[in-house]
Amino acid sequence: MSYYSKDEENKEKSIDNIVLANSASEVVDRYGSAVKEHFVAYSGADNEAGKQLTKGLKSISESKVDPINEYANKKQQAGFSAEVKHAARKNAENIINKNGERVVRTDDVGRVNDQLYDHITYDEHGNIIEQSQMKFVGKNSSEALQKLASKDYQKYLDNDVPIDVPSEQYEGIKIEAEAKARSCYEQAERLKQDGKLDIAEKKIEEAKKYEKISKNVRKSELSSDEAMEARLNPELSTAKDIVKLGHRAGLEQAKMGAAIGCGISIIRNCVACFNGDKDPEDAIKDVALDTGKAAVVSYGTAFTGAVIKGAMQNSKNAMLQNVSKTAVPAMLVTTTLEVGKTFKRYFSGEIDGVQCFEELGEKGVGMISSSIFAGVFQVAIPIPVVGALIGSMVGYAFSSAYYKEVLNVFKEAKLAKERRLRIEAECAEAIKMIREYRERLEELISEYLIEHISVFNDALNQMHTAMELGDIDSFIESNNKIINKLGKESQFNSFREIDDFMNSDIDTLTI
Repeated sequence: MSYYSKDEENKEKSIDNIVLANSASEVVDRYGSAVKEHFVAYSGADNEAGKQLTKGLKSISESKVDPINEYANKKQQAGFSAEVKHAARKNAENIINKNGERVVRTDDVGRVNDQLYDHITYDEHGNIIEQSQMKFVGKNSSEALQKLASKDYQKYLDNDVPIDVPSEQYEGIKIEAEAKARSCYEQAERLKQDGKLDIAEKKIEEAKKYEKISKNVRKSELSSDEAMEARLNPELSTAKDIVKLGHRAGLEQAKMGAAIGCGISIIRNCVACFNGDKDPEDAIKDVALDTGKAAVVSYGTAFTGAVIKGAMQNSKNAMLQNVSKTAVPAMLVTTTLEVGKTFKRYFSGEIDGVQCFEELGEKGVGMISSSIFAGVFQVAIPIPVVGALIGSMVGYAFSSAYYKEVLNVFKEAKLAKERRLRIEAECAEAIKMIREYRERLEELISEYLIEHISVFNDALNQMHTAMELGDIDSFIESNNKIINKLGKESQFNSFREIDDFMNSDIDTLTI
């Protein structure tokens, strides 16, 4: 015996997906803002804040190189790239961890070529809490230590400046510096015993220098290879960081989505078991399946939503910046899935053309309303996820009920008794016209959509695969197949083209 009709089951799945999408808004917001830092680092422009960096990764990669000193030039430029990328990664982590501290390059606050510092760390109130230097020198930790201990770097030690070094050199520098310090102290003791006090004192000073180097060096946010990659291929370097953040967002939300999906499924299946509509074994299987599906949907929502939000947030287009502050980025994946499911039901013959468009209308109203209610309830119930969770369910339920009532007004409205006799003949004629219109509408819809079934099915399947793989360009390509089949020209053929548009001065999309 079936516990739900097909329509009820599909509606519940839609509500579940919308709830999952709205519950992902907080994660998408945090990770999306973190992603934005890497768009800023690449372009050199923080469009949201209206600030221009001295240099971004893209402009550094275009720096001139002297063929005679190619390695030295690229090494130095890789150091600049490291400074930009270090700040972006630190800020991204602070945003994810809800830490108000921010790191900026001294060059970007008017202190170009500062003699002591490369980075400044501000607290959430804009007060300076730390200043530091970054040194990507030497081919290995030994060469790096040798340079740090030279006279050219003495000023950093004299001023007790924290020095960020390549991540792969950090351990080696510390170990070798501490070993040299011990060796110098041992030599100083022997020199004292030999009566060579002046030389012994120099050895002690040398030991203190190595101790200070060991104390002041810190592991930077990237390695020498990553710095060189950022210099030679900033697009790939930026894409890697964005994908990593998207993956982390997906994993974090997948856990939450699995918990939500599991909870909802347990309640539904328990009710079904109590009513005798399901066997316990089937209920257990359904709970496990629903939990897995919720985790997958949540991963895709957070991954894609975070990347889209980051791009929107740093767009030159003010409208896109404003949209990035809403739940729209998190809802995009769910919207695509829900619309795809409705078309699939139509293509398979489960619903007719009119029902298809009615269902699309109901889902559209429901998604918009659930997003609004999710925001309202999140403010009213300032507990992460809980407010959005309740709001999205209430919003979708209210809007769907309202939408149905509106349809019922047109479909089932009853005329008052005193008017019915007067317009009965007109009503009969109207009913005849409505039937003819519906038949003609169904015919037109069928002719139009059936012609596109093959293209739509292939495109939707490819879009689903692309979302599972996190392949943005493949998703765009599949989407363009539908656009082109509908007789329109697609404006974007790749994520790179979208990024170029967002960084352009164009204010409108081509519709």
